Amino acid sequence: MSANSDAATAAPEDCFDIEKVAKIFERSLIDVDDVRMDDYLEAYEEIMKFFLLMGSVFTFVSSDVRNKLDILYELRKKDVDELKHFDTIKTMLLYEKEESLLLHKGYVSGSRTLLRLHRGLEFVYEFLNRLQTVADNEKAHNVCKSAYNDTLAKHHPFLIRKGAQVAMYTIPTRGDLLSRVCHNMDASRAMELLPDMLKQMRTAYDRTDELYSLHELHNLP
Repeated sequence: MSANSDAATAAPEDCFDIEKVAKIFERSLIDVDDVRMDDYLEAYEEIMKFFLLMGSVFTFVSSDVRNKLDILYELRKKDVDELKHFDTIKTMLLYEKEESLLLHKGYVSGSRTLLRLHRGLEFVYEFLNRLQTVADNEKAHNVCKSAYNDTLAKHHPFLIRKGAQVAMYTIPTRGDLLSRVCHNMDASRAMELLPDMLKQMRTAYDRTDELYSLHELHNLP
């Protein structure tokens, strides 16, 4: 069965819902500089659908995302009512830094884990943002490759970079790509909704980025 046939018969909840992602990221924004963790993770679950619907093309991202999400879910479960260390991105970074947990042997750091997701989010944003410049009948692999080279490639070893770049050549036209991942709506409607989703995603990304800069945690190994 073809990818398009699979998309046509898939359940609506299995699609990449652009409007839903926008709403969740918007909801995640709290105070003037923070991001609520539960909402961030929920939005990333929707982004995970995008990776999975693209199949083996984005294995170099999706293979690691699931593990990182599960680690953060476990840390959230450990939060007690009066000490919400992992309730927001700001509280998590402050807690782990002040308690010297980032250097604690055997401790699985939420800050380090989230940093990997943060880098992946930059790639998704850049790819979808640049996708707006591509015609529906035009192949999308060039904008995907440029987005990757400008973001995640900086953090990947040589073999992963080469494998990712080869896989990207299988990315279809913009119209076919949107039909595959956003099968709850037609491509034109998806493109209408995309700018608002990108706006909300970028705000959450920028807030997170600024917090990592403030606490000098961008280079966590």
